[in-house]
Order: sequence, then structure tokens, then C-alpha cells
Amino acid sequence: MSQPVVVAGWGQTTQHKDHSGPLLDPLGLMEEAAQRAATVAGGGEVLRELDAILVVRPLSRDLRDPARRLAATFGATPRFATLSGIGGNTPQLLVNRAAGMIVRGEARSVLIVGAETFYPRSKEQAMGEHAIMQGVPPDYADDDLVGSSELEQRHGISLPIHGFPMFETALWGLSHLPLARYLEEVGGMWAGFSAVAARNPYAWTRTARTAHELVTPSEQNRPVAFPYTKQMVSLVTVDTGAALILRAPESGTRRRQVYFRGGGYAVDRQRFLIERTSYTLSTPLELATDKASARAGMTLDEVDAFDLYSCFPSAVSVARRTLHLRRDDPRPLTVTGGLGFFGGPGNNYALHAIAGMAEEISSGRVEKGFVSAIGWFMHKLAVGFYAATPGTTDHAENARLDDENPLTAIGPVPVAEAVNGSGTIETYTVIYTRERTPSHAILYGRTADGLRFIAQTERAPGLIGQLTTTCCVGREVTVRHDAATGLNLARW
Repeated sequence: MSQPVVVAGWGQTTQHKDHSGPLLDPLGLMEEAAQRAATVAGGGEVLRELDAILVVRPLSRDLRDPARRLAATFGATPRFATLSGIGGNTPQLLVNRAAGMIVRGEARSVLIVGAETFYPRSKEQAMGEHAIMQGVPPDYADDDLVGSSELEQRHGISLPIHGFPMFETALWGLSHLPLARYLEEVGGMWAGFSAVAARNPYAWTRTARTAHELVTPSEQNRPVAFPYTKQMVSLVTVDTGAALILRAPESGTRRRQVYFRGGGYAVDRQRFLIERTSYTLSTPLELATDKASARAGMTLDEVDAFDLYSCFPSAVSVARRTLHLRRDDPRPLTVTGGLGFFGGPGNNYALHAIAGMAEEISSGRVEKGFVSAIGWFMHKLAVGFYAATPGTTDHAENARLDDENPLTAIGPVPVAEAVNGSGTIETYTVIYTRERTPSHAILYGRTADGLRFIAQTERAPGLIGQLTTTCCVGREVTVRHDAATGLNLARW
């Protein structure tokens, strides 16, 4: 007979911009969030009795052995005290694994906790774009530190802000809409996220924005990477923490139970953007969701509320397209406000999403929920179904099976490194400086013989203007390889 697993406690904390008290580091925010989760779970000795503490790796600070340090603070002697790898998929993946630990009898009570302190409290602390990895120790060796190939990095693809606009441009091309009309649709969806954040006391930005405000470049909303402005991207510079406590259900609980019904995890065999078959669908999301749905005994049609990972609008749109969620579907796509408005705290956002979903279910506002969490350029996907009623799945081996065999079926698209000849644009972006001027364009395309390539545009007058006004997906280009720089350069 299957043993249910519940999210018995959840807690969140936000150290807002106007915080006037002593400033906590990520460890302090983790402790505060865990205390709040323990209060929900019943208070008393909950934290002292933990059998496992699983910490989502902070990226803002290099914390050594944070799980053991938290255990010492709580007076706990856990059997497991771990620090995760890197990826926004991590919180949901840890929930999947924790459920197996509980059902196998390895742990009765598991704390999953994480926090970030990215907000610069002075001009001296102001972050550059690469500071998102400032807390990764020099001796970190796992390959999840890297999201793009050496060839892509050479052409300017190294951070999420460089890659996710590629999905958006591909979606624009698929829509066959004029740019203004397409951005109106994207902005409308994103404005809905800002409205949810405006009602969330834990959100970093609590001002509802209109679609026009979000997609239109202005003095306060500079262009970052076409077609994205600053208010259309993940808000990394936040100080937030979240915690979950998982265990078997207990009788006599006054709160409505929140059951973890089932999860799934998948990794794209087409790891890098340059290797993808499609820029408008996610094979690992489809695979992870199919596995989770079968395990949970739930379909997406039954779900009342979603929290789709929302580092950029394209992440949500690709998920909606992959999961066959119609544009006129009235169900909420976020319970927090998303990474652009609630905040995008490094690896840890999905822990806030699960905590928010647990609160919605416990309060009775939602019966069944779905959370997705992605790592890098939609390369790694973890998902979970949550509900007010138990299911029948046996969680014991599900996460182990996923860890042993996470890969999707289709292998990488063949790549041409040095290109001389004709090609066709599949997608692109234009990178802007902080002074709001275009720096360069990056594009992915196919050669005449079907190989994938990456290139920058030559610095010819008018090229960038065309890319940012007319959809150039499908345009024929001429590409030459510059041996001195190692760059492929495209023109037309």
C-alpha cells in the first residue's frame, strides 16, 4: 500500500529594500524561513527532530556546510545534511527525492530550505550581469555551472539573458504577427504576473504594471536583449528565503493537508541551445510532466492553478505550448507573481512557488496545483503535482528512476563550427549596452546542408534595425568565418 507524503510546513521571508533592522545573510534567512515552516507544521520540536536537511545552493554567497550549520542552530542531528548543485529545477527535484526518502524509511521529516541575498545595499555592492554566480566557490567542479558550449560562449551566449530572448524571437516568428501586436500579447500575460505579485506580501515588486509599460523601452525600462526590456526579465537582485517540511501525514492536524501527489524530472539530451531541434517546445518538460502525471494520478485538465517557471516570458509561453494550455485558459499561471516581479532568487525560486501553492491548497482556494522548475536554458526540468487529497502512487523509487535515466530520446542537432556560405535564420536576439545602444546581434540558423550554426551579425548599417522591427526568422543570410576572432559573421 502506498504511503502519502505531505508538505507539512512552509515558510517564506523577504528582506525588503526598505528593511531597517540587522541584515541577514542567506543562512539567516534560511533559519527564519525554516522557523516559519516549523510553526505551520506544528511548532515545538519539529526542527530538532529533522532527519534530513537539504539546502538549495545559494549563488549570492559561498556558504560552507550550511545544512550542518542549520542543524546545529536547531539542535538537530539529521542523518542527511546536503548542499545541492546548480539549477532552478533544484527545489522541485529535492521534493521528488525527499518523498522517496520518507517512503523508504530513510527519513521521517525532511527540511528543504534555501535563500539568497543579492540586493545591493550600496553603490559599491552593485552587481554586474555575471555576479549572479558570485557565490559559487572556485573549487566547484560539477558541469551544471555551465549552460552553453564554448562555441556559444565565444559568440556571446553565456547567461540566461542571452539565451531566453532566442525562444521569444522564435515564438514571434511562429505567430506571424507584427511586432507590436505580438508584444501586446506577451505584455498582457506578463502584466498578469505583476498583478499577482502586487497582492503577495513576500514579492519584491508589488506594483501592478500594464502591458504597455512592460514592453515599451523608456528611461526606467531600458532595452536589454531584444525583444526584452528590463521589466521583462528575471529580477535577480532580491533577498528572500523559503523552506518546506515534508513528512508522512499525521492525525489531528488542524490545517488542511497538502499532499505531494507525484513529481517528474527530465534532462534534455540536446543540452545546449545550439543543439536544439525546436526553440518553441520543450521535450524535457513534456517527458517530466508525463511521468509526474502518471505517478500523481492527475492530469493537467484537473489542475486549478499553475506556477510555471517564469524567468522570462518565453519560458512560460514555451511551457504553455508544450503542455497544450490555451491562451484563453482562465487558470492562474503563477501563485507568487513569478521571477520577474516576486523575484528570481538564484536557484531557489521554485521553493517559493511550492510554498505559495501549499498555502493556496491549505487555505481551500486551490484543490490541485502544478509547479514546474527549470535549469539553465530549459535543459533540466522538474515538475510536481500537489493536492488537498492523497493519491495512490508509491514514491519510493520514482526519483531514483528519474536520476538513473533522466535523458530525453532525441540526440543533439549536428553543428557546424566554422561556416562559410549561405544559411537561414532560425532565431536571434540583439544585445544592448547599459547606455541603451545596440551592441551586437546573435543568431542561430541552419546551413544549406542542414547543420546548425551560431553567428553574430556584421556591423553593417541597418542590419540591427531590420532585426528589431521586422521578423527575420526564415531570412536567407551569407555567413563567413573570421579565423582571427573565431566568430561566424552573418550579413544579407
